[in-house]
Amino acid sequence: MRKLAGVALFLALTATPAAASHCRNTGSFDTWLAAFKKDAIAQGISPRVIAEASPSMTFDPVIIKRDHSQSVFSQTFLQFSDRMTAGARIPNGQAIIKQHADLFARVEKQYGVPPVVLAAFWGLESDFGKSFGKYKILSSNATLAYDCRRSDFFRAQLLDTLRIIQRGDQHVEDLNGDWAGEFGGMQFTASDYFKNAVDYDGDGRRDLIRSIPDTVASAANFLNSLGWQRGQPWLQEVTVPKEMAWEHADLTVQHPVSQWVAWGVKAAHGKLADDKLAASMILPMGRFGPAFLAYPNFKAFQGWNSAYVYSLTVAYYATRIAGAPVVNHAGAKTVTVLTPEQIMDLQRLMIKAGHEGVGDVDGKVGAGTRAAIKKAQMKLGLPADSYPSLELIARLRDTP
Repeated sequence: MRKLAGVALFLALTATPAAASHCRNTGSFDTWLAAFKKDAIAQGISPRVIAEASPSMTFDPVIIKRDHSQSVFSQTFLQFSDRMTAGARIPNGQAIIKQHADLFARVEKQYGVPPVVLAAFWGLESDFGKSFGKYKILSSNATLAYDCRRSDFFRAQLLDTLRIIQRGDQHVEDLNGDWAGEFGGMQFTASDYFKNAVDYDGDGRRDLIRSIPDTVASAANFLNSLGWQRGQPWLQEVTVPKEMAWEHADLTVQHPVSQWVAWGVKAAHGKLADDKLAASMILPMGRFGPAFLAYPNFKAFQGWNSAYVYSLTVAYYATRIAGAPVVNHAGAKTVTVLTPEQIMDLQRLMIKAGHEGVGDVDGKVGAGTRAAIKKAQMKLGLPADSYPSLELIARLRDTP
């Protein structure tokens, strides 16, 4: 994983069909690239831009290796969020808001996105513009577009990279970023950049590499496109009772705040949102670990990056910049964190028991595996908090 928690390493989990992980490339990269260039010209990319970009559209085997080895998925929410919000990350976020107070105020007035949310993404994606990445974006996108695993997704990214050059937003030599093709202060994919970048400083370019106004406003514009609602909360830590209908603790389930209160859910600090506002319960480490209510704006965090731990960490980081205390770690000390090998064992047992949607036996607890865990827990009469446990493995193994 790169030193800051960008989108790249999570794309494999959220964008890869199960079948694609077992595919094989056929044909040479050079043959593929020649055909791609013809298609790009047919789609309106000028021969001039193709010629400028060609020396950088090379195959890089390191990119393939990075794409296939991503141990970050074994990290728990607390392991990941503690690391990503440690040190000066929170005071730096607060300081950057003060430093650019007028800009953040103008952006919030226009787009409705609070400064703390924008600072959280900016901080985690590039350490406020200090770390863009060292890979050539054209090479990364070309390599992954050629590779069979996620070729359609990255073919679109490569085409949009060329469109960004053709539009005059960036030059070939400036397009450096993450190994998975993200670049700029907010580490946008090329497609997100092309669709959502705005020229906020009025210089005629949408420059998310050098222009702080463009960077901040473009992030707000992107979140707006993902459904951000002005003046609404996004995430709040809560305490939960010892017993409740745990199967309701799921991002796919929403209830009014009043219903959660009726079930014994309380604010860990401050007050809960309006009783009528819809919210989902998030238990990233099961019923004994931290607990949150995720409000409708949390969907914008998921839209930016659908990986569970990452989107939750950014949302939590934003609350910390806003002044929320450190999340409660006490209950999590009793949680047994399974190894990737144990998760794979659990995945095999669930598949054998007929639970659908598990996906690959890969040792990663993605959305499909979490949903299957919940169904297995409910079938076996266990608390359905969607978190993998040794007890669930034992019960599945003992069930005929």
